[in-house]
Amino acid sequence: MVTLQTAENALKSVYLDVVANQLNVKANPLMAKIKRSSKDVWGKEIRKLAPFGINGGIGAGSETGSLPVSSSNGYVQFVAELKNLYGKIELSDKSVRASASNIGAFVNLLSDEMEGLVKASAFNLGRMLYGDGTGLLATASSVDGNKVVCDKVNNLIEGMLVDVYNGESKVNATQVVKIIYVDRANKTFTYDSNLFTGTISEGDKFFVQGSKGYEITGLGKIFDKDATEIYGVKKADYQWLNPFTRTTSTEVSDILIQEAIDFLDMNNDSNINFIATSPAVRRAYQEYLGAYRRNVDVMELEGGYKTITHNGIPVVADRFVEDDKMFLLNTNDFTLHELCDWKWLEGEDGRILRQNQNYPTYSATLVKYAELICDKPCGQAMISGIKSTVTNPFSNN
Repeated sequence: MVTLQTAENALKSVYLDVVANQLNVKANPLMAKIKRSSKDVWGKEIRKLAPFGINGGIGAGSETGSLPVSSSNGYVQFVAELKNLYGKIELSDKSVRASASNIGAFVNLLSDEMEGLVKASAFNLGRMLYGDGTGLLATASSVDGNKVVCDKVNNLIEGMLVDVYNGESKVNATQVVKIIYVDRANKTFTYDSNLFTGTISEGDKFFVQGSKGYEITGLGKIFDKDATEIYGVKKADYQWLNPFTRTTSTEVSDILIQEAIDFLDMNNDSNINFIATSPAVRRAYQEYLGAYRRNVDVMELEGGYKTITHNGIPVVADRFVEDDKMFLLNTNDFTLHELCDWKWLEGEDGRILRQNQNYPTYSATLVKYAELICDKPCGQAMISGIKSTVTNPFSNN
């Protein structure tokens, strides 16, 4: 006989480890390359000493002369608050009772819910890696009924629930927008007008429900030229907190990529081991390699991802990278600091499945407290403005 206790036991002992592995390794190629650590976590914060420069106590001298003056490594303390990451599943009492005498149906029920949770969580984790921590998804360019034209839609997906902000004020504070269709070719999305009765206007901004300002610090923050500080440290006081950026008006090539790699190697002692681009830039790079009749080497990354390479460095296309950009990263400089791995949120009685008040449903919440920190921002690079003559075969234009 299948019961709620059976479901709880399955969620704890069977599904948790599988889900944690999928989110840590298979959610995103970049996530799989970043190390995880519970070190430097103090209470609700991460306090980490980041070294910069070298030990200055070296030199040469005469046989009887003075020894070099000692000078230790430079350090700066990063302080960042752990971010709260959640994922929630819901089971109806009716569905549980209907599968009570059929273990196969019950397994399918739980598997479907967990598969949906992993898919949604993986999408959002991947998006956060390239975000700036604010949670900004898109900005409205124009509105026609329940159809919204945006500046970009790569952060949006069907089923997503989002908050609408006009400036710092939330539009219709008691309702969220549910996205029912995303037209990626024309950069529009359609929402359920029965759930949201507020007015969306040009310039309004969209954020994942309840997430504005609470997401992990991704590449968007590291490469934000307007940001005056990061991890609680002023950039003006430590220039090495500024990564290398270059704006170009040329198409992608091996020389363009190698120039950035060489600059980081020669000037910042950084060894690039991961390149992330938009799908458009990767297609252009593949066309470039084909035009010069070069072999296209393929590499398999952890998590089962396969990708082309540049001199042995994986070149990964990610939907969350803007169309004209390329990131060149030394992933050894990144750490996902976490209080613990993914866990089920438990009540005082140890239960993870709890009835939703006034509803015949039960919910369970997956949680992780973590923050992403880059020890050496100057060891990373971003090239923007990359041109591409490769057309999008799915575009209606």
